[in-house]
Amino acid sequence: MSDAENPSNPTPDEQTDFEPVQVFDDETEMDLRPGADNCYKCTTCDTTCPVAEVDDDFPGPKFQGPEQWRLKRKDDEDIDDSITSCSNCMRCDNACPSSVPLSQMHNTARGEYVDKQMDKLSREYLRNRLLSNYRIMAEIGSKVPRLTNFALNNSLVQKVNEKVLGITSERDFPEFAEQTFREWWHERGGAQVSSEEKKIAYFHGCYSNYNTPEVAKALVRVFEEFGYEIAVPRQRCSGTPMFANGMLDDAERAAEVNVSEFSDLIDEGYDVIASCTSCSMSLRQEYPELFEFHGTAEVSAHTYEAMEYLRIHEDLESEIEDASVEEQSFAYHAPCHARNQGLERQAVELFRELDGVNIEDVGDSCSGISGTYGWKDEKYDTSMKIGEEMFDHMEHAEGNVGMTECPTCSMQMEHGTGYDIKHPLQLLEEALV
Repeated sequence: MSDAENPSNPTPDEQTDFEPVQVFDDETEMDLRPGADNCYKCTTCDTTCPVAEVDDDFPGPKFQGPEQWRLKRKDDEDIDDSITSCSNCMRCDNACPSSVPLSQMHNTARGEYVDKQMDKLSREYLRNRLLSNYRIMAEIGSKVPRLTNFALNNSLVQKVNEKVLGITSERDFPEFAEQTFREWWHERGGAQVSSEEKKIAYFHGCYSNYNTPEVAKALVRVFEEFGYEIAVPRQRCSGTPMFANGMLDDAERAAEVNVSEFSDLIDEGYDVIASCTSCSMSLRQEYPELFEFHGTAEVSAHTYEAMEYLRIHEDLESEIEDASVEEQSFAYHAPCHARNQGLERQAVELFRELDGVNIEDVGDSCSGISGTYGWKDEKYDTSMKIGEEMFDHMEHAEGNVGMTECPTCSMQMEHGTGYDIKHPLQLLEEALV
């Protein structure tokens, strides 16, 4: 069966139809009732929740969303603290047959719980605030990367972090690069290609800037190979870790900067491109669901994941069919936030046509780390239980190199299997540039 005949594999044109769920009639007030009223006796979301699958105490997304919303409106109840066990994978959004905006309800409930019920001096709050604002820590740590890398991965420091902050000592901190992407970008003199017709604004996110600049450089080189003029504006974190931890005030401040910077470029003819599927998901869906800055809708409508954009606007398949690389095999994992955007098959579909490459999809399970979730001491075991299916599929795949678009999924893949992990853009650069 061809991809065009298989409805589970959307074509690039179909992928452009992504629209965030809109449930607010009154733009000045968040009213989730229209979404809640669409939720009946179905429990499809609960059966697809990776946390509920391994944690019998977690009540599932149906309770966290519409049921808790109704309960709170009826009896003036507090938000149940189980909302902090939701990993924000957002798989429930895709699973719901009635288009109930579950993740929006979860984000709203989690924000209310943190704002009104969580002790601001508690270890949990301080730890979550620190993890949510990774960009601030990374900006400081990247000034002296060797010292920071040594200190953070010292076993004594890891034990202290676990005892004092509740950050698990089981994981090694990702290393900071010797040179950030933005430092490299300024050193090379910015854009090397000028174009009136083909212009993109790159949302690189925190991880590609501070930890894996090779991914960001690959994006630049690939897009320049296709003749695109690239802008790299001032930007903050996409807000994904802040949404997941209920830090909505922090997320709003970051989003306001991002919307302002990128909407100005959209007015000049640029599209917004992200190399991380969680970043593109945040700009496309969570921003318009939760914020109403001027330009939010425009940023949402003009945001794409990098390879998605090239498949839409370039004949990428033909380029790949004519290219070749040294023999290599990959075990590919589609991040949950890629699935939510209809992008789960694109790397497999594209690279199976590349001479020299064997690529195998390792299944539709969640990796389990869900950004900051798997870094919390009390959530670590749950994170690893969720990831067991992915680990097993990777170890039985032909390749011993992993591939994914999500930086934290790559952490989990490497942590659970010991494999090296590549981003699809790095293989695309190898093949075409």
